[in-house]
Amino acid sequence: MSKEQPTLFPELVPFQAQPPEESYVSFVPGVKPEEAFLEIDTLDELIGRMVECKRCGLRAGCRQVVVADGDPEADLMLVGEGPGQDEDEQGLPFVGRAGQLLDRILQAASLRRDEVYITNVVKCRPPGNRLPNPGEVAACRGYLDAQIRLIKPKILVCLGLLATRTIIDEQAAMGRTRGKWFTRQGISIIATYHPAALLRRQEYKRPTWEDFKSIRDRYQNLRRGE
Repeated sequence: MSKEQPTLFPELVPFQAQPPEESYVSFVPGVKPEEAFLEIDTLDELIGRMVECKRCGLRAGCRQVVVADGDPEADLMLVGEGPGQDEDEQGLPFVGRAGQLLDRILQAASLRRDEVYITNVVKCRPPGNRLPNPGEVAACRGYLDAQIRLIKPKILVCLGLLATRTIIDEQAAMGRTRGKWFTRQGISIIATYHPAALLRRQEYKRPTWEDFKSIRDRYQNLRRGE
């Protein structure tokens, strides 16, 4: 090539990868990239962060952090509200009366507890088993977002209104939202009543069972590759 001939290959600008925190879109609404623990790539490391967490006042008043139970590679993930007294004592979610009812529902739907992943929006017991307040949810939802990112479930079930408003829509009404399927980032999402609500309101049992039959069918289709 002569000195006079212009180059056919202009200088290339080196590719600069965009930092993960700048391109990350959270699964849980409202979680900022800096709150999503993007530097963590294992559940064990995430659990370590949870155990040490003091982002809100709940940790000071509970016995232990209740992270999750079940298969960390599960395709089906269930999210409740927060631990109660039994959960705080045993360190596992859904082990009290509501948890025992959930186990029976899962069994009736041909699902095993050890093949699903069960967690809560907040990981520490609120005083008196009350619902977590908005500040407590905001402090803890980054952990939930990280759990979903690391587990990569195909189906996510919101148990109760708090989980529904945290994950699906902060303005959601249970009567209008439950039983309907939504999709976000390739994950199928459905809301149903919390098992504790079924213990108080018998009329919720039938619609909840209808929801779990829908969950069962979608899960079985998923397992068959449909």
